[in-house]
Amino acid sequence: MNKMKNDITMKNRAGIQMVRLLIWITALIAPVSAFSQITGNVSKVGTVAASFLEIEVGSRAVGMGGAYVAVVDDATAVYWNPAGLARIHKSEVVLIHTNWLVGTSFDFVAIAFPVGNFGTIGASLTSLSTDEMEVRTVLLPNGTGERFSTTDLSAGLSYAMDLTEKFSIGVNAKYISQKIWHMGAQGFALDIGTLFKTNLNGMTIGMSISNFGTSMRLQGNDIFVNYDEAPNFGGSNDRIPAFKQTEKYSLPLILRVGLAMDVVNSESNVVTVALDAAHPNDNTEYINMGVEYTIADVVALRMGYKNTFLKDSEEGLTAGVGTKLVLAGGIAFAVDYAYQDFGRLNNAQLFSLTLEF
Repeated sequence: MNKMKNDITMKNRAGIQMVRLLIWITALIAPVSAFSQITGNVSKVGTVAASFLEIEVGSRAVGMGGAYVAVVDDATAVYWNPAGLARIHKSEVVLIHTNWLVGTSFDFVAIAFPVGNFGTIGASLTSLSTDEMEVRTVLLPNGTGERFSTTDLSAGLSYAMDLTEKFSIGVNAKYISQKIWHMGAQGFALDIGTLFKTNLNGMTIGMSISNFGTSMRLQGNDIFVNYDEAPNFGGSNDRIPAFKQTEKYSLPLILRVGLAMDVVNSESNVVTVALDAAHPNDNTEYINMGVEYTIADVVALRMGYKNTFLKDSEEGLTAGVGTKLVLAGGIAFAVDYAYQDFGRLNNAQLFSLTLEF
């Protein structure tokens, strides 16, 4: 009889926990859906500088559909949620190289060092570049004989710490640079994030604000002109040095709020589900969803869906796989792969290498 009562009590608790989880998910989705209806067809796409900062990093994160702000526990936290660095217990290096869309190359490297009770420090470098191309004009469509290239770069320093056993906070400060031929722009930004582990089956709530910083303005020799202040009056002032004024553009500010929970957690099997809601300043609100199935802490299978509610999105289904090998001396080496569908832009395939030591 007592055993039957215990079984009923456990089932009731599980049911209550599931109801609470559904309430959290509804509370997360409802505002995003409402915002999407209010904003209508105005998405503000293409109205920010340094849009390369929106390229998501990490094959594990991308394989889970970008639902990672509450899951993150590796060096890619410098992008998703700096507070995730506080979960790292060993020094870690992440290397990423991707042949990105329309002939561009995307590279990312991050390193994180736990420093005992003082928290975790990290550093990162992000680059988006193209090969050299012919300079073409209306009068010389076959090329002028000159060549140009473009390079976007971001370098950051991060710090995170546990304020309590359940609550972590982190910050990432970064320098941003964009160059195209003779023109360039610079800026600075901060990323701030928090993580809170609840008592509901270890469910974690994450939040981050990324790219809060200065506006950027392109400047350089390509806006130099010789100006004639009075062309109708002759004189010797027909070649006054001047520069055309360029506009300032804000950075791609984005607010992310996420939930993550291990719905199955045994010695040999772990199933993690995650849900993120995002509010960017250059698009409509959207939701990312993902799941990860880890087998014996060696192989992980992932799947997700991106940009639900986003206007005119080319993204959608994602999938991925990863494996981890533990070597002598506690050194671990992980390889992760992710596939990301981009609709009319075909797809992107990402590889990540992680070293723990």
